[in-house]
Amino acid sequence: MTKETPHIKPNGAEIAETILLPGDPLRAKFIADTYLTDVVQFNEVRGMLGFTGTFNGKRISVMGTGMGTPSMSIYSWELIHIFGVKNLIRIGSAGAIQDHLNLYDIVFVMGAATDSNYLHQYNLPGHYSITASFELLEKAKKVADEKGQKVFVGNVLSSDIFYNADPTALQKWSEMGILCAEMESAGLYVNAAHAGVNALCILTISDHIFRKEQTTPEERQTSFTKMMEIALELA
Repeated sequence: MTKETPHIKPNGAEIAETILLPGDPLRAKFIADTYLTDVVQFNEVRGMLGFTGTFNGKRISVMGTGMGTPSMSIYSWELIHIFGVKNLIRIGSAGAIQDHLNLYDIVFVMGAATDSNYLHQYNLPGHYSITASFELLEKAKKVADEKGQKVFVGNVLSSDIFYNADPTALQKWSEMGILCAEMESAGLYVNAAHAGVNALCILTISDHIFRKEQTTPEERQTSFTKMMEIALELA
């Protein structure tokens, strides 16, 4: 029986055990067109494009996830539990909230603080530490070092809120050493941890929130190639 979900309909096409997950489906298409060979498209439901191809002799998939923890959590849960994906690597953008970070810097997400209530479903008797797979994090750092690519490793804020009514919120997170803000890492890491699979988020700084600096949508779609190339090496 062909596997499918309400959100992913491969029609028998392969989904690899390692998948790259940009938020933007057009970034997924860019990666497939630019880096992969023998490409097949495995999803177009809701415009969330997914592709599988070959990179350095290994099969790898890439698919958009949309924005926010709910969207990332739906897609990552289905990829893990229905399609057997074992390594999920988010490649996304983030807004810096530390002075030493600049546009296009790369951040490896070691841990994700969050204001999301996604963890409530597990009824945990305390506060859960949301962290990356050390296996993927260690491998990614080695790849970056071999490429001579400087990266920052640390904690980020995975927030449900893009336009915050509290103007002091991000400053408070900055004072706790949080590097940048994004919206998906926590959901991905929690799903992966509960299922016993690997997850890592690699981010490119697309804007600096306090300095009011930003890249364009087109640059976010096609110019974050250093991050993409590190992620592809993890297959």
